[in-house]
Amino acid sequence: MKHFIALLACLTSLLLNAQTNAWRFDLGTGPTAAGYTAVGPTTFYNEQTGYGFERGADLIATDRGGKDALRSDFITSDLPFQFSVKLPEGNYNVTVILGDADSVTVATIRAECRRMMVQQVTTKKGKFATVSFTVHVRDSLIQGTNRKVRLKPRELNYLHWDNKLTLEFNDARPKVCAVEITPVQDAITVFLAGNSTVVDQAEEPYAAWGQMIPAFFQPGKVAIANYAESGEALNSFLSARRLEKVLSLMKPGDYLFIEFGHNDQKQKGEGIGPFTSYKRDLKFFIDETRKKGGIPVLVTSMHRRNFDSTGKVINTLGDYPAAVRQTAAEEKVALIDLNNMSKTLYEAWGPDKSQLAFVIYPARTFPGQEKELKDNTHFNPYGAYEIARCIVQGIKDNKLDLARYIKKDVRSFNPAKPDDIRKWHWPLSPRMNVAKPDGN
Repeated sequence: MKHFIALLACLTSLLLNAQTNAWRFDLGTGPTAAGYTAVGPTTFYNEQTGYGFERGADLIATDRGGKDALRSDFITSDLPFQFSVKLPEGNYNVTVILGDADSVTVATIRAECRRMMVQQVTTKKGKFATVSFTVHVRDSLIQGTNRKVRLKPRELNYLHWDNKLTLEFNDARPKVCAVEITPVQDAITVFLAGNSTVVDQAEEPYAAWGQMIPAFFQPGKVAIANYAESGEALNSFLSARRLEKVLSLMKPGDYLFIEFGHNDQKQKGEGIGPFTSYKRDLKFFIDETRKKGGIPVLVTSMHRRNFDSTGKVINTLGDYPAAVRQTAAEEKVALIDLNNMSKTLYEAWGPDKSQLAFVIYPARTFPGQEKELKDNTHFNPYGAYEIARCIVQGIKDNKLDLARYIKKDVRSFNPAKPDDIRKWHWPLSPRMNVAKPDGN
């Protein structure tokens, strides 16, 4: 009888969630709050229920008792843990209640492939924090067609191409009391088109600015939709139907940030070059975005980490940044000159300190890493965060309407004065792979 009552309560909660167009989960083993679905430490994800924890971490349920069903109990773990919900494609507001009546809570929250959403929230004993953020959920189907994005083999296991939202709870003491997920229709979607320096890098120790930037925007106002992929150039982004996918979702007032160049410059052949094929393709991206009522923004490629004997950055990108600047001026498109900003940033670090921002590590720093990592193109999380700060400052400097929705506590950033890495906090995600991403 007890199991039947529990099942009935679960079904009633799921029906209520469906009727209110929201998904509400009460985590723990104590009494379940009205209108919420109970989630215990053995509630693992399956396609039938459409929600649950991903396997991999030993989960601990604690019930402190008390009258507040949402805050009296929680789920935690000594390792990072993930909770998934099957959702249709779209933008969602996520609200999480963190805290513990009897001890301190320290939590960092990421979404999908390590997108930074909430960075180190700390609550004292008996205190609780309610945090919110907006997430873009997608699949590979192109709306209104029978076509799909042409994914690379490695993308098939990425969390951002499946049919669910996955949240990662991380840090020293992540105590999660409740999760609520609600669709949002009126948020501005900022689509990102780019390569490995932009993509949501799926595994440690790699990272890119596109997965850091969501945390800078006010919840409910802006959703970052990162469609960048490692190894892509403008023409391959087109041929893989990634732009077609973006345009199928774009609504008037949305943005498309366009940052390519590292891989485009390697292409050879008649008519291929920065002021010919590259400019032509940039213009196509701009024109197609404007046809949808969207707002294109061009971003020049950041430099590779390459210094001369005096500590000055050597340009290895040829005329490709200049071609972007020229196109922005001709098409009257906002330009974020990340190429210039990164030069200032790298030179402020210098040849030695700049290594701390890239995937440059001695052998055996990470599990299974038998050889030294020395990648002067791809960033670690700290470096990706600093580049994201350049992008956010570029949004402000261009006076884009989007700037209104940057969080009020985000201070101005001067690339000549980078943040101190000793104050940077990034607890490692559980997925690691020391294989270098495509592109250079």
